[in-house]
Amino acid sequence: MNKLKYVFFLTFIYGIFQQQVFANSKCFFADRLIKPQTETIYLADPTIFLDKGIYYLYGTSSEQGFLVYQSRDLKKWVGPAGKTNGFALAKGDAYGSKGFWAPQVFKIGNTYYMAYTADEHIAIAQSDSPRGPFKQKEIKALSGVGKQIDPFVFRDNDGKFYLYHVRLTAGNRIFVARMKDDLSDILPETVKECITATQDWENTAKTNWPVTEGPTVIKKGSLCYLIYSANDFRNPDYAVGYATSKSPFGPWEKSNKNPIISKTLLKINGTGHGDLFTDKKGNMHYVFHTHHSNTQVSPRATALVSVKFVKDSSNVFQLVVDPASFRFMQVKKQ
Repeated sequence: MNKLKYVFFLTFIYGIFQQQVFANSKCFFADRLIKPQTETIYLADPTIFLDKGIYYLYGTSSEQGFLVYQSRDLKKWVGPAGKTNGFALAKGDAYGSKGFWAPQVFKIGNTYYMAYTADEHIAIAQSDSPRGPFKQKEIKALSGVGKQIDPFVFRDNDGKFYLYHVRLTAGNRIFVARMKDDLSDILPETVKECITATQDWENTAKTNWPVTEGPTVIKKGSLCYLIYSANDFRNPDYAVGYATSKSPFGPWEKSNKNPIISKTLLKINGTGHGDLFTDKKGNMHYVFHTHHSNTQVSPRATALVSVKFVKDSSNVFQLVVDPASFRFMQVKKQ
């Protein structure tokens, strides 16, 4: 091979080598830069609201109000997506200066409502969009004596509204009250206690301030199901149980299957305080928070499990959780 051919041959081989390196580098950088990256969502006391094919996720997240994320499939979340810098409800637009906790969003007619806690009182704001901004024409809290947190508005089959909530009196105790038809306030004379911690699993630390909180109420057949959490949220044993009643006012009978969500079931500490919802296919899920890890409480991570009603041997529907469905909520990084 003469010198000119040899040089040409080496140049050809080097060109092929460079093309291959470039191609490989493109694949490498494509994987590093284009591949979607996700991270866990950290909203405590979460709730999911489905509207017009989109799921909206809210929860305790900031002293400035309530952030909201959105998804079409419960897997790929984007946000924060609230109309006020990511917030669905921003401090200053409605009641509260701090302690924005435990929101619930629901819709009546064309109006969206958010019931929430702020300054350890309960308020309800309105919006024309699930992304907010949720506001109050008159900035005020609902009536009530003492500190009140963790609201949940339940509408019975007859159209009457009930406010389930927690009152801080010798512990965190769950109460109920009828609401005015326009949701402007409760009817104070109807207030009644529902649930307090009376069972071993509800107060594993044996404290003098037992905790039951985070109520959610649904109806199946003739029975009301009150799903709630027990123990202090910092306790690894924070867990979820439920009770049933033939009336929104009780009396309530706690399930002998309690707790139905716990660290024993899911192998992660601090499982509790969430909300039950139905997806587009009619399947039920419970969204809730867990501890950040089994060695750290905060920031609390947002998770999901599937739930269904199963008839027992007495022909009574029981709530059953599928532990294999457990997963953390992930948001796509921008």
